[in-house]
Amino acid sequence: MAAALPGIRQVSDLVSDWLSGWRGLARFWAGLLVLSAVIGGVLQILGPPPVQVTAKGPAGQQSPLVAHLDPNSVPHPPAAQSAAAKTTAAAKPVAPPVRPGRNMPGPIADPDPAMLDPVASDPKLVLPRISIDGRPPMSAYAAGFDSSTLRPRVGVLLAGIGTTEADSMAAIKTLPGGITLAIAPYVTDISRLLGVARLNEHEYLLSLPMEPQGYPVNDPDDRVALMTSLAPAENLARLHAILGRITGYAGVTDALGSMHGERLAALPDQFDAVLEEVAARGLLFVDARAGQPRLPHVWSRSADIVLDDDPLNATSLDQRLDALTHLALDKGSALAVVSAPRPVTVERLAAWANTLASKGLALAPVSALVLPPAKPERKQ
Repeated sequence: MAAALPGIRQVSDLVSDWLSGWRGLARFWAGLLVLSAVIGGVLQILGPPPVQVTAKGPAGQQSPLVAHLDPNSVPHPPAAQSAAAKTTAAAKPVAPPVRPGRNMPGPIADPDPAMLDPVASDPKLVLPRISIDGRPPMSAYAAGFDSSTLRPRVGVLLAGIGTTEADSMAAIKTLPGGITLAIAPYVTDISRLLGVARLNEHEYLLSLPMEPQGYPVNDPDDRVALMTSLAPAENLARLHAILGRITGYAGVTDALGSMHGERLAALPDQFDAVLEEVAARGLLFVDARAGQPRLPHVWSRSADIVLDDDPLNATSLDQRLDALTHLALDKGSALAVVSAPRPVTVERLAAWANTLASKGLALAPVSALVLPPAKPERKQ
């Protein structure tokens, strides 16, 4: 022990000399920095220390579970989870709503097989449908119209197309494309007329025979029409048979000559089932009953004026067309219905349409005039 003391004193003296003065102080801090670096390197290799996470065991006792302090493995608080979920949901693209109309001008597209739905029970029957990529017939087969226009819009639905081929062809070729056509449902061979209508940029609807006021004097052909005396399922089967008669239409209407399906439309249980099926197939609906409110389930528009009520002559037509013009200027939009393509009606319509631009109006197809479905009323 005594022999070791001189050695200890010598080491102590060397350390004192090494740390003395300013150079010694510098050596001291340098040593601390080296030591800190060594300790930090060791901790980095070993990883973060474990923490205790308490969970209840099977008997309800507190049992410690060991977990590393990894931010990806530690459960987030509910608030943090909610915020993360909202961020993820906001990042997902939202599909645009299905809307009618088409901005691009040009001829109407030919019927697209992607929007035809074969019926398994009847191979000859195909129904309209929304395509897999989300294109509804009320957009794909709509007439072109610049939806950004600020001018008031006015439209005309000309029904009865196909009942007389000569008058129908003259109307298709004479009238501007902004006028929408309604095809009679009982015509057997109308493919030629429809092809000419598409080339002349007329969108067209299919007229639905529905029980009208004054039935049975006013008979829409009760063997195939939608009738109030039938069960909704039977009317739905009849609706499918009617929808399969032609292709390439943007929607349907209750305008069938002077009959407007008033009796069936007055029964919500019957009419709503029809509208739901029409909407599910991507079609719009034009209600020929003047002044009706928006319909549920489906994009729709009711007529403001019926142009060819009695008396039917050039003077009365011009007066009603003038009333339609002022109504559109006052309300921002207006729609008229014509029951048949009579020569005098087509002549006055063509002359009136040529004056619209000078009056600050835009001739619009019905696909540019329909409104979103009415919201269902809240039950008390």
